[in-house]
Amino acid sequence: MELSKPLSDLLAPLFEALPLDQAMPELVPSKPRNHKNSELVKVISKNQIILTNAPLEAALWLYVDELDRSHEVSQTIETPTGSLWHGIMHRREGDFWNSKYWFRKAGPNHALSGMDPSNFVDRVEQTYKNNPPELLAYQRQEWETLFEWCAKEAVK
Repeated sequence: MELSKPLSDLLAPLFEALPLDQAMPELVPSKPRNHKNSELVKVISKNQIILTNAPLEAALWLYVDELDRSHEVSQTIETPTGSLWHGIMHRREGDFWNSKYWFRKAGPNHALSGMDPSNFVDRVEQTYKNNPPELLAYQRQEWETLFEWCAKEAVK
């Protein structure tokens, strides 16, 4: 992942504890979260880089399956990017209709427009109980794409 050195250094402990290929292991989480990872995000979120960039904070809570915390943050971000994180969060909680609402609210031109997030909602809704590996990989790619975009926006 391409991140600025300060952000990369800040996130290194989290990404070492929970590599991207192991994060978000279910499309709709049903298992308890690893509280050690949540504690890492709690500490990281106190850093000025994250404090001043709500989209990054919403993303980090999603990364560790803390959907309620991600929701609290994403619903305060009144931009297309906030709508994207909000939509992803609702998809991950299994609220598929609401997820699609937030993706429509993001508009047609956004960081994920090439990925067609509304279509992905339909695919997840049909198969989430089986957690198909290809959809888990796509979910991680979606998260990484939007997170990198937010990280670049944060250093502008």
